[in-house]
Amino acid sequence: MEIIDTPSPNFDERSLPVSMIVLHYTGMPDAASAIQRLTSPEAKVSCHYLIAEDGQVIRMVTEEKRAWHAGASSWRGVTDVNSASVGIEIVNPGHEFGYRPFPDEQVAALIPLVSAIKDRHGVGRGNVVGHSDIAPARKTDPGELFPWEALARRRLALPSPTRNLMDPFWTDAGFILALERFGYDVTEQKKAVIAFQRRFRSDQIDGIIDGECRAKLLSLLLPRPQ
Repeated sequence: MEIIDTPSPNFDERSLPVSMIVLHYTGMPDAASAIQRLTSPEAKVSCHYLIAEDGQVIRMVTEEKRAWHAGASSWRGVTDVNSASVGIEIVNPGHEFGYRPFPDEQVAALIPLVSAIKDRHGVGRGNVVGHSDIAPARKTDPGELFPWEALARRRLALPSPTRNLMDPFWTDAGFILALERFGYDVTEQKKAVIAFQRRFRSDQIDGIIDGECRAKLLSLLLPRPQ
């Protein structure tokens, strides 16, 4: 894989080993705007890698360093997500500038990149997450059009459960407790439900806890034989 180095000055030292991969969309009108922002000292944001729509991979911060991509966020008890993660920005205008599907060339470049990072650091599938998973109150990226199943088919991310689903009939409060146990910050409960739906049931994102949501979450929480 050809990687172009475009260094960003926005990084510091990690205080945790890498245990997760966080996927973002750039949410800017074009790649040039995103690159300019991610390398601007004034912006104080960065990522480890950026993937252009044509599949070109750009490295901005080496994996040894702590890039500034996650902001205020948490996942499975980790609150310094920047220290514990590799951040990948995927060029897409996002919901603000004309959200659209991710091109095949872009996804084809993302898959081997995620695979290599996952192998290097021993990242589990459940810790390959979207920005909206780690910051449900603030973020919606990479959004409902992101092809999580393309990663899941290659065991690079968790699939959305579809088989042998069983509704546990939890109360709404019980669902929220289970959602927190799975990894989400549930401080803003409806936004946490929406983030779960965006990730695991992208065809219906309404913030309403129903039987399908309960069944999918139960399936994700159940241990599976390896």
